[in-house]
Amino acid sequence: MKRIGTKLLNKYRSLPNQYIGFFIFAVFLFWMKTYVAYLAEFNLGISNSMQEFLLFINPISSAVFFLGLALLAKGKRAYTWLIIINFILSFILYANIVYYRFFSDFITFPTLTQTKNFGDLGGSIWELLKWYDIFYFLDTIILIAIVASKRFSLPAVQVGRYKKSIVFATAALIFTANLALAEVDRPQLLTRTFDRNYIVKYLGVYNYLIYDAVQSMKSSTQRAFANKSDITTVLNHVQATYAKPNPKYFGVAKGMNVIYIHLESFQNFLINYKLHGQEVTPFLNSLVHDPNTFYFDNFFHQTGQGKTSDAEFMLENSLFGLPQGAVFTTKGQNTYQAAPAILRQYGYTSAVFHGNYKTFWNRDEIYKSFGFDHFFDASYYDMNDHDVLNYGLKDKPFFKESIPLLESLKEPFYVKFITLSNHFPYPISEEDATIEPADTGDGSVDRYFQTARYLDEAVKEFFDYLKKSGLYDRSVIILYGDHYGISENHNKAMSQLLGKEITPFEYAQLQRVPLFIHIPGVKGGVIHKYGGQIDLLPTVLHLLGIDTKNYVHFGTDLLSPEHQEIVPFRNGNFVTPTVTAVNGKYYDSKTGEPLKETPEIKRMEQIARTKLDLSDKVVYGDLLRFYTPKGFKPVDPSKYNYNNNRKDKEEGSGE
Repeated sequence: MKRIGTKLLNKYRSLPNQYIGFFIFAVFLFWMKTYVAYLAEFNLGISNSMQEFLLFINPISSAVFFLGLALLAKGKRAYTWLIIINFILSFILYANIVYYRFFSDFITFPTLTQTKNFGDLGGSIWELLKWYDIFYFLDTIILIAIVASKRFSLPAVQVGRYKKSIVFATAALIFTANLALAEVDRPQLLTRTFDRNYIVKYLGVYNYLIYDAVQSMKSSTQRAFANKSDITTVLNHVQATYAKPNPKYFGVAKGMNVIYIHLESFQNFLINYKLHGQEVTPFLNSLVHDPNTFYFDNFFHQTGQGKTSDAEFMLENSLFGLPQGAVFTTKGQNTYQAAPAILRQYGYTSAVFHGNYKTFWNRDEIYKSFGFDHFFDASYYDMNDHDVLNYGLKDKPFFKESIPLLESLKEPFYVKFITLSNHFPYPISEEDATIEPADTGDGSVDRYFQTARYLDEAVKEFFDYLKKSGLYDRSVIILYGDHYGISENHNKAMSQLLGKEITPFEYAQLQRVPLFIHIPGVKGGVIHKYGGQIDLLPTVLHLLGIDTKNYVHFGTDLLSPEHQEIVPFRNGNFVTPTVTAVNGKYYDSKTGEPLKETPEIKRMEQIARTKLDLSDKVVYGDLLRFYTPKGFKPVDPSKYNYNNNRKDKEEGSGE
């Protein structure tokens, strides 16, 4: 690569009066830089020589087109334009690199509305930056050096219309050939895919940006053109797939309080996992054997870019998060028929407890649309320097300070406690660490077990209070993991800990998160059914004796004999007890052995896609404004105010 670059530079020197030499050299540097970034930073799942070739060539069309825009400038301004465009494109690439290191995903236009969330990442940013990141701006530096150097005679640029047309026609031709080859390997790439990895792998990160912009504009118009007839197809589907409640469990928790405990970044492999001969989460392990607790060991998170907020959204609505961005930040003003509003019809008071500030994830707005009566955010807690770490109030003081707030609520209540300590990059003070870190050499992975232990201890302390106060005996208590804690960027360290290679199949299996449902007086046990976060709302409502038949829910009761065990992931993959689908490949869910595509597998895939598609139509089109279930009173968001009269703060710390 160095030899080729030298030859091009020498050629440029021999053509000092030709701007096109400078342009070609800039395109080459940018092309090589982007290709190196693909290989070093992104896990795109390259599986054949065609994909390798497309990954190599896909930056070319973008480089020629965007850098070619500098040709529209006249005189020496063309050099300045080219450098500025190069820097902007380099910044877009680098922003995606940093974002990918945290989320294993690419930035979308809707996520740009979450800039406050990015700014609040705090200490996490430093974990994501690397000393060698200057490489991603090296071509910009080289171009600046050439323009500033006296060794090169750079004439004023005068490129005729014909040559400009050739440049843009070349970019279009290269892109057309790129897309045609991509369609050979992945038919209907731009119409069927749910996974951003596919677009980047085949067409490149910059063409993906254009694709995403088009998709975003398309989704923003869907609400304007939606009408009452659009909800009919949705209603037909949800009523056809409705699972009748199990008569054995329907209404067994009628009138009881509902307490959700949100286990931040908690993956199911932690349950019964031992590190250095010690149980990492001894209290949560004990719940597996609690006689009045159901433990679901094949329960998957189904979050997308919204991560924590997506988990909440599914929990409250049994609707999927969006394929781009987060519902919480982009669709906060929609009409919803969420759990707090449903339960209000039955006399429930609702509240959320969270040791972070209310504006994060736009919670202070979307919670109004959900119908939450109270939102106890950081302004209700003592946010002193000792008790605040990473993303907000540490879990132990959070639960302790939440108790008097909980006791102020009228029963029956529906409440949710959102923990924070077990979150990337998993920092923990020496005094709070009660287990030694792992020794993989990957800092965030090694500390993950320490913060998970701290969370386990905090939950135990809260359970002790619930038992002592009597709430334990009159409340349904639900604990759930919201999303993965260890991304695929750390597969090497996870392989050491689990003693096996983390293949795409194994990574899909690691998306299990725990689900515990404690019901006083009801015999529990381990449930092996496959399900996901989308299924939680109908399950809980049926336990409370509330039939969900007339609601628009895309999940089904986990305890129902009619529960459908097809778990769609937001990127279009899915998992069932027999088949795991990952990026167009199929595996036996028990053995991991590859499977050939069959009509039954295609049927499962279609079911998963239909659920995602129809849910997206509901959210993008705000279709629930056209439908009100019998007996349901629509939410009026203007009637809710989450200001803390004692002290209303508007600052934040991230999540």
